[in-house]
Amino acid sequence: MQDTSTIKAEVRTPRGKGGARALRRQGRLPAIIYGRDFEPLAIDIDLDFSRREIRRPGFRTRLYDIDLNRDSTIRVLPHAVAFHPVTDDPIHLDFLRVGPDTRVTVEVPVAFLNQEVSPGLKRGGVLNIVRRTINVNCPAGLIPEAIEFDVSELEIGDSLHISHTQLDPAVKPTIGDRDFTVASIVAPSALVSAATAEEEEDEEAEEPETTDEPEDTPTEE
Repeated sequence: MQDTSTIKAEVRTPRGKGGARALRRQGRLPAIIYGRDFEPLAIDIDLDFSRREIRRPGFRTRLYDIDLNRDSTIRVLPHAVAFHPVTDDPIHLDFLRVGPDTRVTVEVPVAFLNQEVSPGLKRGGVLNIVRRTINVNCPAGLIPEAIEFDVSELEIGDSLHISHTQLDPAVKPTIGDRDFTVASIVAPSALVSAATAEEEEDEEAEEPETTDEPEDTPTEE
């Protein structure tokens, strides 16, 4: 579970694209909060702060408290970001309102621990990452910062599957019908090429000699 950050915001009156552009010129980012059967709430937040947060790893799995200078804050999860097609600057942000019982489906990054002591990697193997993120469904308050896998005992040829990590019982991978592969330790291409060449040489050495003379064939009596 990650720490919750606070975003100071102001309620705004939607005024179309022209109003949104005017807000951005003032250093504010238009945003909206929706979900949990509440009416959508239009807000605006600091544009520079938004740029920094959006570029932080794990932005879409981090909970925020929206502070509107009221008696209480609104807990939200970033849902969607619209970017300018030329400048790549954020131009609008959607937040999902969440509560204690809200379950969400999010994409969580994968972290591989203890790579420096993995015997397979120390022997020159390569960590072949199959999945850099894993989709999970979980309570909003239990979103993992990362899903961690320990590679400290992996040899070349070993694989990591989703069953090799410890998740909170309430955190469920969206792929639930199989023990899917997350990563493996593979031999480097140079070693693979050398091994293949050796096998081909061995096969050539084992081939029987042939001559141009025909072999004796059995005759019918």
